[in-house]
Amino acid sequence: MSEHVEIIDRDGVLEIHFARPDKKNALTGAMYRAITAAMADASARADIGAILFAGHGDAFSAGNDLKDFLSGPEGGAAAFEFINALAVFDKPVVAAVQGLAVGVGTTLLFHCDLVYAAPDACFIMPFVNLGLVPEAGSSLLAPATLGHAKAAAMLLLGEPMDAEAADRAGLLTAIVPADILIDHARSKALALTTKPPQALAHTRRLMKGDPAILASRIEQEAVLFRQTLASAEAKEAFTAFFEKRPPVFQRQN
Repeated sequence: MSEHVEIIDRDGVLEIHFARPDKKNALTGAMYRAITAAMADASARADIGAILFAGHGDAFSAGNDLKDFLSGPEGGAAAFEFINALAVFDKPVVAAVQGLAVGVGTTLLFHCDLVYAAPDACFIMPFVNLGLVPEAGSSLLAPATLGHAKAAAMLLLGEPMDAEAADRAGLLTAIVPADILIDHARSKALALTTKPPQALAHTRRLMKGDPAILASRIEQEAVLFRQTLASAEAKEAFTAFFEKRPPVFQRQN
């Protein structure tokens, strides 16, 4: 489906691997479309009981490929299609995280049922630093999961959270040694496929609460994200990022 997304069909689990290790698995529009298509396939297939997200190399995902994202509207549209598909995905979702998990590399984890991380995992949501607002419902889900104070440090200051802190805050199911991370996550995804499917589905829906609340927040974020992406602040933030210098923002009276 994409040269940078590897799909593995294994024992009732559909594994979706971000396979662009030379770019820290930064996600392009083409990658988003391939991932969303794989999720739709998994949802439609009775023989698939869970999906597993993983990344090749030393990073889970560095988030959006900024050059691809800024090159035209297709990248942004594909990203939001993935977010919406993930928010309503009807089967268990497991993630195996090592190294960097930036932007959507972190926000997608709030939609996962089980998240296993290597000790070197590092979670960063730098949206405000780029002149943007959070996405994937993370302005709602991060405070609910981490508590307001920890979420504010990540979302307002852009501070990273290491694996130990993420585990204490409730983002992770467990920290797992790097050499057994993917096998451990696979075993847990496989265990989910052995559970009574209707009871499992009902329980997931009960745990997630009213889907309309999350859908509304994702839409609010998307509207503001598009607005801020076109702002002078975002232009300066992205220019400074590519020029490898500190940004300078103009304060309004």
